[in-house]
Amino acid sequence: MTSRVYFVKVNISDPIAAVQDKLLRLLDKSNLFAFIKPFDSVAVKLHFGEEGNTGFVRPEYLKVICDKVKEKAALPFLSDTNTLYKGSLTNSKDHLKLAYQHGFTPAKVGAEVMIPDDQDQAQVREVNINQEFIQNAKVLSVYLEAQALVGVAHFKGHIMTGFGGALKNIGMGSATRKGKLEQHSNVAPVIYQENCVGCGACVEACPVQAISMKDKKSHIDNAKCIGCATCIAACNYLAIDVSWDSGGDVIQEKMVEYAKAILDSKKKKSAFLNFGIKITQECDCLAKDDPRIVPDIGIFASTDPVSLDKACLDAVNKAAQKDIFRELHPKRDGNKQLTHAANLGLGSLEYDLIVV
Repeated sequence: MTSRVYFVKVNISDPIAAVQDKLLRLLDKSNLFAFIKPFDSVAVKLHFGEEGNTGFVRPEYLKVICDKVKEKAALPFLSDTNTLYKGSLTNSKDHLKLAYQHGFTPAKVGAEVMIPDDQDQAQVREVNINQEFIQNAKVLSVYLEAQALVGVAHFKGHIMTGFGGALKNIGMGSATRKGKLEQHSNVAPVIYQENCVGCGACVEACPVQAISMKDKKSHIDNAKCIGCATCIAACNYLAIDVSWDSGGDVIQEKMVEYAKAILDSKKKKSAFLNFGIKITQECDCLAKDDPRIVPDIGIFASTDPVSLDKACLDAVNKAAQKDIFRELHPKRDGNKQLTHAANLGLGSLEYDLIVV
């Protein structure tokens, strides 16, 4: 079955107000929020960006989205979960503080910001999905309890999944830290000793002290490693990578199965927007200002997260005139997440692109 994906073009030179106007036109033409009812609690799931990162979707654009939700007499709130890696988003207090610093305040976006704490078991739920890789998904209950869900993702590359969009925003982004660990399990990195210069960047970056220096080379204790891939991002010498032969390509399927745990509770009560603006090689978890890898493309919207991500991937590759994410992450095939999601009934690989 073919799904509809709506699209509005955005240029690098567009001022913020012009992008807001285009986003509003996209929401109006697509009638994206038709399923939202009065008094619905609407979880607007996004990523607030790591400290020093500027790729995240701007708060000015979230205000447009929240205002449209409120036109339905519904109650939106912005939310994300704490990260597995070490950084400013590891706990709810610091996470909320950084979200505010990045401009996501109630006054600016017109909605409260909620960072659930998975240390509080009352905020955690296990969902039995009985899938190929995941039996019980460990997620934050706030996404199950909300009457509706709006996923807002920055479409970009990703060091572990090739690219990240709507599916990753929900699958990885709604999981508890234990759930994130489950998705990353069996992807413990390996050190290529011939490339290691002994700089110690990976030792400093590791959140669980699983890396140490021996004979001026890095060594990973697999018994301590949580598979978060922070060390891969920290290494500037291509000395660390996942052992793909031991299950490193399964993370995308696990991620999609986690997305199913959330989306099955939101049938006909969810919508998704991908911002193909400032498209970068890596995700917004990196604490640095990643440069663009292609020109800005635009904003995409759909009630089908699979078609949405596929349309974005096709548009990025068309702009790059090559499979840019595969070139940048040659061992990561992002099509795995799309195929697995379609097989699980989360959406269609076929879409009609409607330009507004």
